[in-house]
Amino acid sequence: MGHNRRKRPTGARRATFGAFALILGGGGLVAANVIASATETSNAAVPLGGSGIAATVDCPDLGERLTTVPDGARADVDTELARMDEQIAAAYRGLQEAARTADDGTLDEAAVLGPLNEERTAAIARVTAAMDAAGERPEGLEALARCTLLRTEVTPAASDGADGGRDAGQDGAGQGEGAPQEPGNGGQAGNGPVAADFADIMSVEPTVKAAPGENASRGTFAGSCGVNAEGLYNSDNIIVAPGVGNGAHHFHDYIGNQANNAFAGDDDLAAAATSCADQGDKSSYYWPVLRLQDGTTERDAASPGGGIEGNAGRIVTAKEVTLTFVGNERGKVTEMPRLLRIITGDAKAFVNGDTNANASWSCTGLEDRRLADRYPLCPRGSDVVRTFTFQSCWDGRNTDSANHRTHVAFPGADGTCPDGFQPIPRLVQRIVYDVDAPSLADGGKTTPLFAVDSFPEQLHKPVTDHGDFINLFDEGLMREVVDCINSGRTCGAGAPPAGEPGQGGDGGPKEQPTERPGTTPPPADGGEDGKDGKGQDGKGQDGKDPGGDATAAPSDAASAPAEQDRDGGKRDAEATAPAGRDGAPVSPEAEPRAATTAPDASGAVGSAVATPEADRTAPGAVAAGTAPRAQGARGGLAETGAGLGLWPAAAGGVLFAAGCALLIRTRRQAG
Repeated sequence: MGHNRRKRPTGARRATFGAFALILGGGGLVAANVIASATETSNAAVPLGGSGIAATVDCPDLGERLTTVPDGARADVDTELARMDEQIAAAYRGLQEAARTADDGTLDEAAVLGPLNEERTAAIARVTAAMDAAGERPEGLEALARCTLLRTEVTPAASDGADGGRDAGQDGAGQGEGAPQEPGNGGQAGNGPVAADFADIMSVEPTVKAAPGENASRGTFAGSCGVNAEGLYNSDNIIVAPGVGNGAHHFHDYIGNQANNAFAGDDDLAAAATSCADQGDKSSYYWPVLRLQDGTTERDAASPGGGIEGNAGRIVTAKEVTLTFVGNERGKVTEMPRLLRIITGDAKAFVNGDTNANASWSCTGLEDRRLADRYPLCPRGSDVVRTFTFQSCWDGRNTDSANHRTHVAFPGADGTCPDGFQPIPRLVQRIVYDVDAPSLADGGKTTPLFAVDSFPEQLHKPVTDHGDFINLFDEGLMREVVDCINSGRTCGAGAPPAGEPGQGGDGGPKEQPTERPGTTPPPADGGEDGKDGKGQDGKGQDGKDPGGDATAAPSDAASAPAEQDRDGGKRDAEATAPAGRDGAPVSPEAEPRAATTAPDASGAVGSAVATPEADRTAPGAVAAGTAPRAQGARGGLAETGAGLGLWPAAAGGVLFAAGCALLIRTRRQAG
């Protein structure tokens, strides 16, 4: 047998080879980053990589610009605006399909956006013509036709495959066409949510409320309208897109009025049944449904507004819904006009920016901590809370406006309404869900991710949360509401019984859950929600809804087997760790979320922080005491994906420097 007589490299030679390997590897990473940066700067193509397209469709919101529309043109304009939303949704679906079929790893933006821009140009021309015929021709709308691609994050943290960390069986049948989830942006048919959309509520600094003014109207009127246990859902929006089916492109929960759909007229709403305990309240209260990404094939899996548009998974019925009307910090309130329509928040805030955003996410027992652009990771024994606080200053004339905003406004921090506006009862709507903090480390396999429904291009971002209200109180009941608030009493079917803490938490906070998400404490007794719920516009309400018992989901399908019992199920600590800016699990102490907290404006009277109107006088404005959001109105780096391209250069630089240092040291030792 022959012998291998080749000389083995000495230690010095091995070190030299290693040094050259580090230098070459580092240089390669730097070069790759330079090439990627050049591609990003030119914006000629979107890199797909192994995880799918990293972009969404970003179009100027024509509806926000149309603050006044002649009555004679209103129907035509509303129809065209709804048609433009459908065009964007179709373009986003085309964007996803192009990402799946691109052969060379790049995407031709013009092929996706060209037809969309042409369709929008034609639609804007029809809007202009309709308004011109009605006697008020708008100027400059043509500039709003062009859409772009907004780069965003592509995958959940620590996923174990290119499918975004989800098994094909979990995200397959429920996506509308029965196909397994393609590489993309994460949970819902490849368009979100992602790990960076979640934050540990314990990392948010509590807010402090101020005492009400001397002349404040301190009473409360609490309604009780159930939790939509009847399963009334549709993807219409009678306020924004009347007469247009699927005008919302996402499903809504409805309580109160039982006739709300796109084709219901005012008379239909007035004659309808109501789910409210007080039959004098036929108002319509509705909001986007919350879904669990647990693999359930929901009833709308193959429907527009549902799975076809990426709104997939099990619809969660709320555990509790509280509707509370409160007063003004400076004085008495006046009656709401019948058929007043109010929208709070912005369903398109992810691409529009946060000027009109008004999302508030928290956890029971911890509601002095609020998030505006992250879903909360709640500790064991605490439930997820959404709070909607509605505008409470009215222009005294109009029950709606062309953009559904200018007829109402938020008061200032001291309760002052803008000139020409008068205070009306402030609706604070609090929705509680019995859902666990998702397991971010495995992309929601152990404990599923959750998210609100959204327009498909909005990627299920929590900042897009919004609520809608149509006032259909009868006149006698509305007078009772106003008298109750102005006289400082606690009234209504949803008010707590005598001797119990009031709607503002007058009895003081109950014990707060303190375990962070991801811990495995001894079995708990369930959620505590005694701390007063402070919403966007203020101190939210704690009264229980007598009709608010938890109900089964509308689908017969069971939840995922990995879902654990809230009262005693053991949870993996690593799987439920909160996510950092790059989507990786981090210690809550490592990354404070002060910049993502929702503005505090007291739902009853008195607040130490400015109201949404005061905080959003200019695009990108943030609540007092919070840091400006990175990337301006687009949110942080985790949302835009801009930070994802920095690591190759940094890693490459470190490797290159290490290689040089090793080479120099080796040569010195050899000399």
